[in-house]
Amino acid sequence: MLSIPDPVTPEPYNRTQYCQWPCKCPKTPPTCLPGVSLIMDGCDCCRACAKQLGEVCNEKENCDHHRGLYCDYSADTPRYEKGACAYLQGTGCEHNGVIFHNGQSFQPNCKYQCLCVNGAIGCVSLCNESQPPRVWRQNPQRVKIPGRCCEQWICDESRRGRKTAPRHTMAALSSVKDNWHKNCVSQTTSWSPCSKTCDQGISLRITNNNKQCQMVKESRLCNIRPCKVDITKHIKPGKKCLNIYREEKPHNFTISGCTSTNTYWPMYCGVCIDERCCIPYKSKTVEVNFQCPNGSGFSWQVMWINACFCNLSCKNPNDIFTDLEQYHEKGEVGN
Repeated sequence: MLSIPDPVTPEPYNRTQYCQWPCKCPKTPPTCLPGVSLIMDGCDCCRACAKQLGEVCNEKENCDHHRGLYCDYSADTPRYEKGACAYLQGTGCEHNGVIFHNGQSFQPNCKYQCLCVNGAIGCVSLCNESQPPRVWRQNPQRVKIPGRCCEQWICDESRRGRKTAPRHTMAALSSVKDNWHKNCVSQTTSWSPCSKTCDQGISLRITNNNKQCQMVKESRLCNIRPCKVDITKHIKPGKKCLNIYREEKPHNFTISGCTSTNTYWPMYCGVCIDERCCIPYKSKTVEVNFQCPNGSGFSWQVMWINACFCNLSCKNPNDIFTDLEQYHEKGEVGN
């Protein structure tokens, strides 16, 4: 008779416990290198320097979300204990039923060149002659020429024009390349919702408002409301919401262990005790200078809230598809 071997029982695996409670944090937070974020660890216990691209991460040691990094555990199967910090893959775009990958360039028609950047589509015009040429004819008109995509300027021959070109004609013809930048169709998306509902997060937008007229991604710091303040205590009796919250005194902004050179007294969005949530209604972007302990400095764009409103349109800021929907922030005051 054939003997059936006993089934092999796998050895028990004890998962490493990186988090220990109660929390034991140093009296002073660590000093991070310039540009490295000082964030709360994954155990929600202590502030720690965020892990950077390619560094080992786990449930306690988080990657730098300010730089769009996340912990990739795919190489540690089946345990999924240790990972490596990697960049998040950007969200694609949809245009007229066609899906485009993040970073993909495309032409919806012969007049525009478009680029998909993390769910946002920005386009520039390929027809750069938006102004009539500086020539000696009168009554210029733009007409469609068979076989050509862009409309062309023609001149009304019913009136007798000058036989010689004015002195500025040659200069105008020699500066066609410069006119491309002058005629660049500026495309700037709205700022994305803040990456965090409280404390410091990051917001993004796409723009080609630069000398090269190229689509680039801009980022700014944002802070919708402080996490450690119970704003509900400031709601007036008989009310269910507080639109705007402001701290008692001005303070300095901090990022990655560096401190703003000036003090600020920002406004924050409040909270509700019912199902409504409060989001920015009007905001602007200000430039803030930071000074680091080692003497170096840098500047960051920071969201400055001017007004908030509370309604039932509550969104999850960590949903990567949020940017594909219309965000109800009313836009910028200034820039």
